[in-house]
Amino acid sequence: MVPKPEYVFDREREWAALARFATAPGDEMRLAVVSGRRRQGKTFLLQALADALGGFYFVAVESTSADALRQFGTAVASYLGVEGTLAFANWDEAITYLLDRCPDRLIVIDEFPYLMKADHAIPSLLQREIDARGANRPARGRTRLILAGSAMSVMGKLLAGQAPLRGRASLELVVHPFDYHVARRFWGISDLRLAIQLNAITGGTPAYRTRFVDGESPAGPDEFDDWVIRRVLSTESPLFREARYLLSNEMEVRDEALYHAALGAIAAGNNTRGGIAGHMERKSTDIAHPLAVLEGCRLIRKEIDPIRKASVYRVAEPLVTFYESIMRPSWSQLERGRAAQVWNGARSRFASQVIGPHFEHICRQFALGVEWAGELPSEVAAGVAPGSGRGQNIEVDVIALGAQDGTHRRRLLSVGEAKWSEVMTLRHLGRLQQARDQLHIRGLDTRDTVLALYSGAGFDRSLTEAAAGDQGILLADLATLYG
Repeated sequence: MVPKPEYVFDREREWAALARFATAPGDEMRLAVVSGRRRQGKTFLLQALADALGGFYFVAVESTSADALRQFGTAVASYLGVEGTLAFANWDEAITYLLDRCPDRLIVIDEFPYLMKADHAIPSLLQREIDARGANRPARGRTRLILAGSAMSVMGKLLAGQAPLRGRASLELVVHPFDYHVARRFWGISDLRLAIQLNAITGGTPAYRTRFVDGESPAGPDEFDDWVIRRVLSTESPLFREARYLLSNEMEVRDEALYHAALGAIAAGNNTRGGIAGHMERKSTDIAHPLAVLEGCRLIRKEIDPIRKASVYRVAEPLVTFYESIMRPSWSQLERGRAAQVWNGARSRFASQVIGPHFEHICRQFALGVEWAGELPSEVAAGVAPGSGRGQNIEVDVIALGAQDGTHRRRLLSVGEAKWSEVMTLRHLGRLQQARDQLHIRGLDTRDTVLALYSGAGFDRSLTEAAAGDQGILLADLATLYG
């Protein structure tokens, strides 16, 4: 196994998968597809792998086919020690030349969607070469080819349907943002409340700490407001326009205003297709395509209420939620340098539209990794416990369900309520008890259901006393979530 360089933070799973692929035995050419939104450290990871194995690394840029071909020829010449620039007549010649001279090496082509845009035939050319250099073929070789890209909607289709490369990949890897545990370590935050506040803005994107804020993080809770004003809301900060760039970098996005309107509707709490359409004053059918593109770009995620089986949409990137909720409504004021005034007037929206929903998401992430009564959940989501009469429905922030085997009633492992800034009481416990009972009537096995109360502000004495020694009640504070 190729050892991971010390300068690569975390990413043990991703590095291990890439190293296994690059060093796997076998006398045939193999393909890997690596994707991930910008700023996740994907390029950093692939460059480190190419350096460790002496491989060829090329990053494409948006250009014409002829210009891209010249850049590729220069990179190949430099790697192979050929003087000057290799002048290829076309991409067929360029690809064949490189593969012929690197029969047992690692080849990484980053930002591959730009090459596809320059010449749509490139995937078909690669398909031909992979098939020709496979096992038991005369032209076989041990080339390990990695195609990587940040345009998620394009990369997601590279191996799908009737795409030329479908069925040719030995590895398909998505480089995700750090989860909230790793992000806290990466930012070096000791205060847990501050860690969640910061995570609600920057999420788990590594570059937002390194290149975007020069490694500066708030030293303590008292510095959070000043940090937001200087490092996020200031027009001089790279983070100021980053949320806009995330959308403009996606090749399938044409009308950015329409897509921002959809993101703004979701960030404001309109999570159903009808609610989003109503907020945008459009028909539901008119927004089907924008929602599909945003989901393909991994800027939103579609979740299923496990009880009602209804779809709900949520913004997947915290910085986009922050931008749509806090920045876009006051963009003209921010551009005039009034960051402090905008932030002072946006605190209530930050609590209700940004950090509150983000805290609920963190609680669902936590619940997914818990063994409830001896079983890991197969599904964790928010949902609604429907009642028998008007006003009886109960919204539940965290529903953890066991696997569905078709022969037994599905186990309701846990129901949970999450409050970021509210001290929780017996009233909250009573709501969960009602939700559990309603879900029992709906056919779920609730014999061992744990009532979980998640709070960023704590629990009152009566609730703490009621939960003491009761295995059916979990009080999860910030230390529990990060434990």
